[in-house]
Amino acid sequence: MKFSSKLLLSAATAGAILSGSVLAADVTEATSEKHAGAATQYRQAVFQLVRSNMGPLGGMAKGALPFDESVMETNAVRLEQLADMMGDYLSVDTRKFDVETGAKDEIWENFSDVEKKVMALKTAAQGLQAAVKAGDESAYRGAIGKIGASCKSCHDDYKKD
Repeated sequence: MKFSSKLLLSAATAGAILSGSVLAADVTEATSEKHAGAATQYRQAVFQLVRSNMGPLGGMAKGALPFDESVMETNAVRLEQLADMMGDYLSVDTRKFDVETGAKDEIWENFSDVEKKVMALKTAAQGLQAAVKAGDESAYRGAIGKIGASCKSCHDDYKKD
């Protein structure tokens, strides 16, 4: 009987996790001009925060700023957290409304790909955190580069010029 209860609990947990993943991938349509405007504003705010955390990292990767482990770790943690939020803020399809956005329509047509790219950002941010924790200065530039590459990948496909 214990085996059946454990199996049932495992199946229920797996089902909840999988249904949560599916729900997270769902694109919802903005229901009004106000909703579309707010969704766009929040999306842009998240990306402004990404930009503010990437700036110093980019400067370090280019050698314009000295490596600062404290800044790298803090900004990598923030980028990981922002990546966790991106799916929610990107999933609201605002195409039906006249909002000023840099998003291409394809973002909502291929949202599973967007989520993969967001996961790549999260993974890259975790990689920089690991490099800093290990004190592996030789890995800093490459780890920052992976974060930048994940951002560029999404911009190339889903951001208007």
